[in-house]
Amino acid sequence: MYCKNCGKEVNDNAVVCPNCGAQIAPFKNTEEKRTCTIAIVGFVLSFFFAIAGLICSIIARKKCNEEGLEGGGFALAGIIISAIELAVSVIAIIALVATTSCLVANAPYYY
Repeated sequence: MYCKNCGKEVNDNAVVCPNCGAQIAPFKNTEEKRTCTIAIVGFVLSFFFAIAGLICSIIARKKCNEEGLEGGGFALAGIIISAIELAVSVIAIIALVATTSCLVANAPYYY
């Protein structure tokens, strides 16, 4: 825990701060971790625009790792969802092209 008077770290069982002599009352560190906003944006975009979601999520994942921000889970989820969505889209396009080419190849010719 930390001394509320001088801010120095103090033993959890201490009654008086050894640095300044103030009475010890435990308090939480008021510094909260910041959340990476782009991670949330990338996660949301991954449902609607896979490529944009993938790009934002990759950038957010890198930023979260470098700066120690929260939101790495959202970024990872955005990457996974976007990748799956892109893979399904590619498979659907291939199936559509294959089906269309088979229909065109088997169409009757009228001269």
